[in-house]
Amino acid sequence: MAYKITLIPGDGMGPEVCEAARRCVDATGVEIEWEEAYAGEVAKQKFDEILPEKTLDSIRKNKVALKGPIITPIGEGFRSVNVAIRQSLDLYACLRPAKSYPAVRSNYKDIDLVIVRENSEDLYAGIEFQQGKPETKEIIKQIEKATQKKIRPDSGISIKPISEFASKRIVKFAFEYALKHKRKKVTVVHKANIMKFSDGLFMRSARDIAKDYAGKMDYDEAIVDNMAMQLVQKPHNYDVLVLPNLYGDIISDLCAGLVGGLGVAPGANIGEKAAVFEAVHGAAPKYKGLNKVNPTAMILSAVLMLDYIGEEKAARRLDEAVKTVLAEGKSVTYDLKPNRDDPTAVGTKEMAGAVIAKLKSKV
Repeated sequence: MAYKITLIPGDGMGPEVCEAARRCVDATGVEIEWEEAYAGEVAKQKFDEILPEKTLDSIRKNKVALKGPIITPIGEGFRSVNVAIRQSLDLYACLRPAKSYPAVRSNYKDIDLVIVRENSEDLYAGIEFQQGKPETKEIIKQIEKATQKKIRPDSGISIKPISEFASKRIVKFAFEYALKHKRKKVTVVHKANIMKFSDGLFMRSARDIAKDYAGKMDYDEAIVDNMAMQLVQKPHNYDVLVLPNLYGDIISDLCAGLVGGLGVAPGANIGEKAAVFEAVHGAAPKYKGLNKVNPTAMILSAVLMLDYIGEEKAARRLDEAVKTVLAEGKSVTYDLKPNRDDPTAVGTKEMAGAVIAKLKSKV
């Protein structure tokens, strides 16, 4: 029986990379019935809504979605459509692997890291108070009364909630992912030396969960600023990193930089009842319709999707096909060439076609 999966093409060059990934998934032989849905600027044009409820309903029904990058229109609606999708569906775990691929330019070799980012809390919870508003002045007054610390009256305020529930949930997810994928170590990253009641709670919750995995998985902890330095100096010392929301966003981009950039950075947002797979990079509207952009990150996001739905063999085959095309360096987009002006560079469709050819040659 075919899997039914929601396909959200996205904005800008999103439809091109999304179509490339869809073609590659279909070429694995896994039977999928795609249900197209919309979000972002395209949804605004079609339905006068940035994030239609019917799109969320499609994901709830199918439980899995492959999503292209989305532009959040400036000055209206959500701060981020991506964040709104994650919060609406409680996609609490953001998974962002960073793995070296042959011939992708980088200062490092043999990187194989997985960033597990908590998606629902922290400063991205969106609890903010604008400078000068009456409610902001009241919040400042209450904070000063409770803490005996002075806050400048012209301040904006952002609240950073960290709960025991969400912290334990994300750390357990990281350990379970590590066990399933035969990883060796989980590192909890925090700033508990300064933020003792938020990051401190995250760290203590992680220690509680780690006890359940003693003897099954190595465990350690790192302060986030030191972690940034260690990843630049000794990235091979680490394996699976689990972090609160903001640090996870920053560190995952750092790790993408270790392996060649966002063009090879896949992502997944996973909850108890649904999962959405998407590249880390944005929509790059200036490249819309040019058949020019690198589809690798989107195809690798589809690899994560195949693994998630239990099609591990197909996932490995697609990953190997991408690896082979990158290693050969012939049918790749301009950004993957040693010289970005190389006239032999191919387009988005053609690179996807090369991956599909490798898949079919190894059937």
